[in-house]
Amino acid sequence: MRQFFRMLFLVLVLMTVALISALTAMQMAIHGREVTIPKLVGMSPTEAERAGATNGLQVVIERQFYSADVPEGRIMTQMPAPGMKVRRGWSIRVAQSLGPQRVAIPDVTGASERAAELNIRRRGLALGSIAQVNLPEAPQDQVVSQSPPANASGISAPKINLLISNGPESATYVMPNLTGQPLGSATLALQDAGMRVGKVTVVSVPGSIDQQVPPAPPSEPNPASMIVTQTPSPGQKIAAGSIVNFEVR
Repeated sequence: MRQFFRMLFLVLVLMTVALISALTAMQMAIHGREVTIPKLVGMSPTEAERAGATNGLQVVIERQFYSADVPEGRIMTQMPAPGMKVRRGWSIRVAQSLGPQRVAIPDVTGASERAAELNIRRRGLALGSIAQVNLPEAPQDQVVSQSPPANASGISAPKINLLISNGPESATYVMPNLTGQPLGSATLALQDAGMRVGKVTVVSVPGSIDQQVPPAPPSEPNPASMIVTQTPSPGQKIAAGSIVNFEVR
């Protein structure tokens, strides 16, 4: 019995040693693939890429900003920060300095979106975000506002954001139920509301089953034709100038 417990104790000791060795090897393997993020701020893109490659890291220039303090072409900021531990193959996102602002911000308000974009890009600037708004006092596709404003100084990024007018907001109506009404009166009502009648299809009238009368062939629509179906359907919201299609008999 004593011999059995001695053997069992020896097996447990060996298993514990094996487990500790495996955990140590795993930890060494994990940490062996970790590297320290180098400091890239102040370097040129080529120097930064070389420093990253030495540590098995990639350098990605995400943004460019004006800076009166950091020389043009040098790295301004980086993420992750220097000294952090990461795995090999990790990407370091950096921002590059454009140097002091030397480009005047043009005034593109009042121009069309296309003309504004050409003016912006011709000066070496980039088009930022574009927002649209309905304005009754401004024609469609006209730039009504920009950020930063014209001739602004001390801006951070070489991008201009635009606000474009969509013109006055279109009037909307609730589509009435015109089924069962004559085509002529429905057409006049739609025209008075600024709508247009589109395709009018005549559906055949079914014949009598008892008398074995074949269905009547479809004829041409006329003002007295009765509306059977309509598109858009009743209750839908439609804009002024929308086209309404009918099936009549």
